[in-house]
Amino acid sequence: MVSWTDGYVADIGYTHGYYRELSPSLLSFVSLFRGISGPQADQTLTYCELGCGQGFSANLLAAANPHIRFYVTDFNPTQIAGAKALADEAGTKNIHFYDMSFSEFEAAYELPEYVDIIAFHGVYSWISAKNREEILKFISKKLKIGGIVYCSYNCLPGWASVTPLRKLMVLAGKGEEAGTKARLNKAFSIVDKIIEADSRYFQSHSGLKERYEGIKSGNKSYISHEYFNRDWSAFAHADVAEDMARAKLTYLGSANILDHIPGVGLTAEQQKLLDQIDDPFVAETVRDYITNQQFRRDIYIKGSVPLRSLQAEQLWLGQRFALSQTAGKIQLKIKAAHGEAALQKDVYEPIIEALAQGPRTVREMSELPVVSKLGSGRLREALAVLVGKGDCQPCLSPEGDEVRYERTRALNKAILERAKDSSDLNWLCSPVTGAGIHVSRAFQLFILGLYEGRSETRDLAEYAWNILSSQNQRIVKNGKPIIETADNLVELEERASKFTEELLPILKMLRVL
Repeated sequence: MVSWTDGYVADIGYTHGYYRELSPSLLSFVSLFRGISGPQADQTLTYCELGCGQGFSANLLAAANPHIRFYVTDFNPTQIAGAKALADEAGTKNIHFYDMSFSEFEAAYELPEYVDIIAFHGVYSWISAKNREEILKFISKKLKIGGIVYCSYNCLPGWASVTPLRKLMVLAGKGEEAGTKARLNKAFSIVDKIIEADSRYFQSHSGLKERYEGIKSGNKSYISHEYFNRDWSAFAHADVAEDMARAKLTYLGSANILDHIPGVGLTAEQQKLLDQIDDPFVAETVRDYITNQQFRRDIYIKGSVPLRSLQAEQLWLGQRFALSQTAGKIQLKIKAAHGEAALQKDVYEPIIEALAQGPRTVREMSELPVVSKLGSGRLREALAVLVGKGDCQPCLSPEGDEVRYERTRALNKAILERAKDSSDLNWLCSPVTGAGIHVSRAFQLFILGLYEGRSETRDLAEYAWNILSSQNQRIVKNGKPIIETADNLVELEERASKFTEELLPILKMLRVL
């Protein structure tokens, strides 16, 4: 491995994922829900992403938030070249790409003196202690007072039983000069033999064999970057919070907003235990032990100032929301501490019904008698639950929709063109939410069919099949390719029906189309 990688996997590119926690609209909403004054997503902001990978999230967010300037870096120039090519194709002007280390990035002459948001997703656990120090230096020098940091990482105790497995796979794959894929195959071969030899390690950890099988059958790009970097650490929340404190940051809350809802994920007895712990670092860490947390999505702030009551009220009333799936598909239940818990129909159905008519602000919803009788407290909590479940998204102000629409339309067009010969980019962006929405390759091909004047499900299926079959590609179902043409068309027609009934109305509502 060449020296510039600093021990990080570079011969296999990372996945082209989109991570909603990076979106300014969600980060802003979390700070509002927590009652803390943070950057508002509708404001003119500056945003830095450290370790952007393929830069796909950054591209989506920049197109959907043209009022925000994005500065993103990744050490891998190949990934940055691909990200920049997509931005150039879409004509996205408010994003700047760098293939720099964190220390080099800090000194980049184009970088603003101070920034509002710094984010690093899937980075902190996979880099050396030296590079973590560089991140803290970057934050200390560049983050504005009142600015926020988003940091995700592998955590304890959820990784306690898997950490030795990860170490075993890395050691087992050593000495292989043919690259990371060869290291993977060698490691899996040796671990398979260890399991067959009745290893007590695997016997004594419930579910570990199943987890290993999931690793082995997973996406090889993801597995390479998750497990096979030289540096890899799982942290207790208290450890990371102490690191961030050295950069004058205070823990604001989890980007997984359900973590803030009483009664979700914890029993009454467990919640009572947490309420008795005065130290917030300890309380969050204890919560992770109760839930066996393995991945945290933390938000920190430089200067935690509570919102004044009137200020919070105005922000809430002006906050807009939109459904991200059709109302009829939203399940009124949620994962609780012991299984599933039902959500109150008389609370959630009026809200879902109101949003089914289109994006609405809290003020607009509160003007409906059936919603107003819920009271502001129940309405706000219910909206947070729907956001946490992924059924609903916080939105940007409607005043900027038209400008944002021009930019998102250009990027979505570029993504759709790539769907003709690639399944890498499975997201489009919305000018309403300022964020992404998942749209599989097959569904993207159906959208292209709509643009070509196709409307019937059979026509959409045939359009998609003509593209796929011309490249000798087949639909994969239950992990296996469908061989016969007729069977592919049947499957595509079923998917086209689901697309037109369930996703298309949402895409129109969110102005993705």
